[in-house]
This record gives sequence, structure tokens and C-alpha cells, in this order.
Amino acid sequence: MFKAEVSALQLEIGFGGGEHLMHRAKEAPGTGFIGVEPFVNGMAKMMTGLAKAPLGNLRVYDDDATRLLDWLPLGSLDGIDLLYPDPWPKKKHWKRRFVGAANLGRFARVLKPGGRFRFASDIDSYVNWTLLACRAHGAFAWQAGEAADWHQPYEGWPGTRYEAKAIREGRRPAYLTFMRR
Repeated sequence: MFKAEVSALQLEIGFGGGEHLMHRAKEAPGTGFIGVEPFVNGMAKMMTGLAKAPLGNLRVYDDDATRLLDWLPLGSLDGIDLLYPDPWPKKKHWKRRFVGAANLGRFARVLKPGGRFRFASDIDSYVNWTLLACRAHGAFAWQAGEAADWHQPYEGWPGTRYEAKAIREGRRPAYLTFMRR
């Protein structure tokens, strides 16, 4: 449970150092945020930040996100963010990418109808992979209205260090939003 009163629930998978997640939790105190990060360094950075500025609407989980997704009740989430996940760029490793039929099935199970799945990446092959996987799954509708929409950061987007690195290195980030049908 959360220490604060919350009326909506969001999940961020792989929050890294937690900058984005903490920003969102601060700007939406009536929303409960769950952050998943299995790596010790990211979790340590997040816990250091929370020690300095506790947030009653934020909880963290330090294990595999699929375990949490399998545990969450049906239709319990209003949104899922997967921002700059490991792209597994070699073709032989693509099966390790987090976006795939099994995990999209998990997302579809836990997202409320109308819930949003947001995906950001600077790796073109992973962006294309995600678009194709969500279209093939059928539970998700891509929310781009114009060709340029997917290159516009989300409203209130604070940026991430991965995004800043991509831009420095000349890669163009993509911001995809899918609605749970």
C-alpha cells in the first residue's frame, strides 16, 4: 500500500536512477507509482533520492518486472512506462527484448481499458519492433495522429540521461503511446 491517498496507479519498468519516476510522482501526488528496477546501482540511487525527499505515492520493486506483472490484479493499472529499455541490438539477442508477445499479454491483462503503454527508445530497430509487436498483439492501439507525433516528447517530459546521451550521439528518440483497447 501507499502512504498517500491515490486514485490511479502507474508502473515504470526499469527506472534506472529514478529521475523520471521521481519527477512524475512529485507532479502527480494523487497517483500511485510503482517503479521496478532489478539492478542494485539504480535501486541505490533511487533509495538515496527518496531518503532526501520521501514520496508517499511511490513504491519500488527490486526484482524481475514479469513477476510483478504476473502478481498484479486484472485491470489494476492506468499506465505502464518502458523508457529506454535495453535494446539487445544484436539480432541473435532480440528474443531478450522486453517488448514481445508474452509481456504484451501481461500488459494487456493488468492495464485497464483505455490505459496507456508508453515506450521511448533511440534505437530504430527496437522502435519498429515495438510498433510491429503491438500491432500484432491486437490489444493496443497506437496513438500517433501525425507522422511527427512519435518524435515529440511526452507532455511534462523531464528527459532522461539515456535520452540526453542518445541526442549527444546523434540518435533521434521516439516516444510511442499505445492505448489498451
